[in-house]
Amino acid sequence: MAENVLSHPGLDKESGEQFLQEAFQIMIEEGVRKGMDVSEKVCDWKEPEELQQILDLDLRDSGEPKERLLERCRDVIRYSVKTCHPRFFNQLFSGLDPHALAGRLITEMLNTSQYTYEIGPVFVLMEEVVLRKLRELIGWEKGDGIFCPGGSISNMYGMNVARYHYFPDSKQKGNWAIPKLAVFTSQECHYSIQKGAAFLGIGTDNVYLVAVDERGKMIPADLEKQIEQAKSEKAFPFFVNATCGTTVLGAFDPMVEIAEVCARHRIWLHVDAAWGGSALLSQRHRHLLDGIERADSVAWNPHKMLMTGLQCSAFLLQDSSGLLQKCHCAKATYLFQTDKFYDTIYDRGDQTIQCGRKVDCFKLWLMWKANGTKGLEQRVDRAFAFTRYMANEMKKREGFQLVIEPEFINLCFWYVPPSLRGQEGQTDYSLQLGKVAPVIKERMMKKGSMMVGYQPHGNRVNFFRQIVTNPAVTREDLDFFLDEIERLGRDL
Repeated sequence: MAENVLSHPGLDKESGEQFLQEAFQIMIEEGVRKGMDVSEKVCDWKEPEELQQILDLDLRDSGEPKERLLERCRDVIRYSVKTCHPRFFNQLFSGLDPHALAGRLITEMLNTSQYTYEIGPVFVLMEEVVLRKLRELIGWEKGDGIFCPGGSISNMYGMNVARYHYFPDSKQKGNWAIPKLAVFTSQECHYSIQKGAAFLGIGTDNVYLVAVDERGKMIPADLEKQIEQAKSEKAFPFFVNATCGTTVLGAFDPMVEIAEVCARHRIWLHVDAAWGGSALLSQRHRHLLDGIERADSVAWNPHKMLMTGLQCSAFLLQDSSGLLQKCHCAKATYLFQTDKFYDTIYDRGDQTIQCGRKVDCFKLWLMWKANGTKGLEQRVDRAFAFTRYMANEMKKREGFQLVIEPEFINLCFWYVPPSLRGQEGQTDYSLQLGKVAPVIKERMMKKGSMMVGYQPHGNRVNFFRQIVTNPAVTREDLDFFLDEIERLGRDL
């Protein structure tokens, strides 16, 4: 009986191909075409309990017919947020590049890993070409790097490699064999710096938060002060994280001055350019990152501003001595045999803490091939133009108040409804203003008209943060955004 079973394939290839063809058609029609149609909803909001009932998520002993599965595909798309929609402004990523999507689909179809040349020859070579191009844009003639599962991990890699650089014995002996370490980052940094310090056993108490100015930029004089404070506490200052494009305000730390401080104290300089790194592609705007070439390591997420698709995060090193490999290698002999028939320099898998590693380079490579560097530069410049237009329009409209003048493409603003205008002197003004954004957000979500994020920030009450990176967006969509905020908030 068992032999008879094994004499035939366990999959019906013909029906499988038919299912894929129909599923791809649903993706094109429901996900891409409707997802990018401004007449369609950004989201079809349902409360969790109702959504669970609609989707019937339980897994059962018996399989379901093709028609039911295709209907489930439609439901998943229907009730998911359309991040490619021209009126989705909620995250640091949005839009849909068709070439990047094709790269993602082919990557999924091939289902390979990047740890050795023998299993991923095309992508091993491709990854190095893409990483080299990113390093060139930073201003490095040599270096190293790897694609990571997100900017948070890239930042953690920076911290881990820096620790190994100063204390190679820490890899074998742990933190008990080294002095108390000190990390320095701004008060506006991404929370992954705190998480990285916790994960690596450095401890969040040893993360020194450097003061920022009114625009959210690190103050180099306070960095110097914090470093001296850490030394007086018998800590070893080993890692400074500077941010190019903070999450909320979009601030760029003054890299030249920070690099000078790091050079004086011989501290590793890491730059979290996960958000702002893509401005390097623009001749008009790359000055925002002046000094980044002096960094020891950089995190950069093309899946944000460049619209590569989640996830695509590069960790880049100026070092070319093999530091990344030495820091992370485990030399597993079932993968990294020394007697292979090809040059094992192409087996890059031991540069990472992962074993299996998804291919993230192809979608960026294919998109770059399609658009060219000039096309990507135009994409970046268009995003800046969106923000300038919106900021200027808000100044013309009563009720819109900028939190700060935007330097990058983070547009932060309050909407002051008619009932609160002229009430700034009232004791409960800030309390009432802070309630406006959550109500408007709830209304737009339930209506499905658009999406934009909000947050409190320091002593500032809730305000909106609009991000526009999708090149499918037009002036009509931006004008709609302003009109819709007014419509949804005029009665508050």
